[in-house]
Amino acid sequence: MSSLNSTTPSQPPSFLLLGIPGLEKEQFWIAFPFCIMYAIAVLGNIILLIVIKTESSLHEPMYLFLAMLAFTDLVLSTSMLPKMLAIFWWGSGEIGFVSCLVQLFFVHNFSAVESGVLMAMALDRYFAICYPLRHSSILSMPVVTALGSLVLLRGVLLVAPACFLLHRKDFCQHRVICHSYCEHMAVVKLVCEDTRVNAAYGIFVALALTVFDITVIVVSYTMILRAVLRLSSSDTQHKAFNTCVSHVCVILAFYVPVLFTSLTHRFGHSIPQHIHILVAHLYMVVPPTLNPIIYGVRTKQLKDKIVVLFQKGI
Repeated sequence: MSSLNSTTPSQPPSFLLLGIPGLEKEQFWIAFPFCIMYAIAVLGNIILLIVIKTESSLHEPMYLFLAMLAFTDLVLSTSMLPKMLAIFWWGSGEIGFVSCLVQLFFVHNFSAVESGVLMAMALDRYFAICYPLRHSSILSMPVVTALGSLVLLRGVLLVAPACFLLHRKDFCQHRVICHSYCEHMAVVKLVCEDTRVNAAYGIFVALALTVFDITVIVVSYTMILRAVLRLSSSDTQHKAFNTCVSHVCVILAFYVPVLFTSLTHRFGHSIPQHIHILVAHLYMVVPPTLNPIIYGVRTKQLKDKIVVLFQKGI
């Protein structure tokens, strides 16, 4: 029996999520704007999915990638917002060990998927503006489907090992997570063993995803800018810029808090913990809230279809 116990990882039955340490008294009121944003995110992204699915004229690469983004936003925000609101309003911070790992997987996997979809959307704009005559042949339906599948598979293959490594670790009696959801490094800090492999793998995944995706996005938009500036018609330039502005706003809304959170979690020890956790929440809820608004308002074809759908009655 002793040998069996020595090889079986010691895992707590559950963890306790604190919410936002240092803002325990303010959490009740902080929950209200998050709840409103979550409601807007759910409603807005569901409307986008319905419009894109029902309107055959929107079955183009740009809108198909937008549908992937809307679905990703729904899963990403739902994986942590309901539990976070339960913590803030009712103090319901307890979460089972397996449930915590499942939440960790969904949060980090779909964060990776969102990054990949934004990269795919940048490539779509590159081909649409730089190679307009070949755009439909380059990004055909099978290619769009394959890109979406690869982005999802990439997230699963990169995030699943982190969960597997945690599942095989011994945890201390201290089971309090100073966060509102099961974030990878916050859970790693509760392990009693050497966690250098876990920390190194977490950094590797974060850098591999962000560096590759941001590089592709920056190169794509650099080429787009060069192509747009060479256009002779100012009207065509304006339309191209208008389309790209929506994508740039969405990209910044996602990557700025992601990079801030990732860097401060490892290097910004002087930054107050509640600031770090609040910013971590922002990239989970702000992009899902803003994306349908930005695309619904700035994309004329999509805006017209949404208006028609409401006139008919959803």
